[in-house]
Amino acid sequence: MNISWIDSDSDLSVLLGEMSGCSRYAMDTEFHRERSYFPQLALIQIKHNNKIFLIDPTSVNLQLFADLFASDSLCVLHAAQQDLEVLNHACGSAPSRIFDTQVAAGFVGMSTPSLSSLVLSELKISISKGDRLTDWLRRPLTADQKTYAATDVEHLFSIQDNLETRLIELERLNWVNEACEELRVRPAGPVDPSDAWLRVKEARALKGPARGVAKAVCEWRERKAMAADIPPRRVLSDIAILGIAQIVPATTEELLKARGVEHRQIGGEVGRELLAAVDRGKSLVVSLPQIENDDVDKELRPAVGLITAWMSELARTHHIDATLLGTRNDILALLRKSPHGRLSVGWRAEMVGKDIERILSGEAGLSFNGHGRLRLLPTNNPTI
Repeated sequence: MNISWIDSDSDLSVLLGEMSGCSRYAMDTEFHRERSYFPQLALIQIKHNNKIFLIDPTSVNLQLFADLFASDSLCVLHAAQQDLEVLNHACGSAPSRIFDTQVAAGFVGMSTPSLSSLVLSELKISISKGDRLTDWLRRPLTADQKTYAATDVEHLFSIQDNLETRLIELERLNWVNEACEELRVRPAGPVDPSDAWLRVKEARALKGPARGVAKAVCEWRERKAMAADIPPRRVLSDIAILGIAQIVPATTEELLKARGVEHRQIGGEVGRELLAAVDRGKSLVVSLPQIENDDVDKELRPAVGLITAWMSELARTHHIDATLLGTRNDILALLRKSPHGRLSVGWRAEMVGKDIERILSGEAGLSFNGHGRLRLLPTNNPTI
C-alpha cells in the first residue's frame, strides 16, 4: 500500500489542493469516546486516486476540510453514521455528498455487513480485523496500526463500483442515494439533557417527587459532563442518582447517605449545585413518555402487526435489508398520517406504500401461500 502520513497544515493543504474538484474520495475515522463526553477524533484516513493518506487530527487545523466537505466530491464511507457525528464535532462540518457501502449493500440483500465481510463477499479478499481496543491517540502509531487503518479505505472504491453495477441492474441506485442522504442529514450528537434521566436504568419505575429529582439531577449531571468533556458517570454514577432520588436529601450529610455518593464528588460548589438540583426536582411533575401507539386509533392498532409482517415479506422477496424498509415508529407515523412519515415518500412509498394503503382500506389482505411465505390477496368486500 502507498501510505503517506500527514501531521502539518502545509502538507494537508497540499493534499486538499490536489483533491479539489475530484469526483470521489474514500474516508474513514478512528476515534475514542470512553474517556470523554464528546468523541475524540484520533485519525482520519483518506484514499485519493491510488494513494492513502493518514491524517493526524491532533496536529492539523481541521477547519481546512471545510471546502472539500462543501464541494460536490462524493465521499465513500462504510457505516458512516458515527464518522459523520465525529467529523461534525471535530471539523465543524461533514461531507455534503456520501455513498455508504453498508447502506448500499442492504439494497442487494446483505444485512448491515461489516467492512471485512463485505470485502470478502465482493472482492474475495480477506482483511485483518485488527485490534479493536488499540489506542489510536498514541503517538507515534506503529506500522501495524497504520496498515490496519489504511485497510479501512483501501477497498472502498472497488466495493462501490461493484455495488453500483448491481444497483443499476436492479434500478435501485436512486434508492441508495436517497437513503444515504437521509443518513447524512439525520440528527446526531448529544441528547437533550432534560431527557437524560430516561437512559438511567430503573428511573422510569420511580414515582412522585423521586422521579422529578432523578430528572433534575440527571440534567445537572449531563450539563456538568458536557462542560467538562467527561463521561457522565464520572460526575455521578447512575446508582447514586437513584439513591439521591429515593431519599431526597436537603443537606450534604444527607447526600452522603445515598448509595454510590462519595465525599470527593460533592465538595464545595458542586455539592451546592447538586442540592439545588434536588430542590428543583422535588416540585417537578414528570410523566413517562407517551407509549408509541397511544395516539393511533384503536381500530388501526391491529394493522401494525400486519404491516410489519408484509414489510418483512417484501424485504425477503426483493432481497433488501428489512431494517432499511422501516421501523415500528415508521409504521405508526403512517397510521397517524404524519406528513413527514418515511413510508409515505420516496423509495419506501414506491416499494411498500401502495400495498399498505390497500391493506388499510380493506382492498387487500394477507394469506399464507402454503410454503411459509405471505402473499397479498384482493378482498371481495373492501368496505367491511
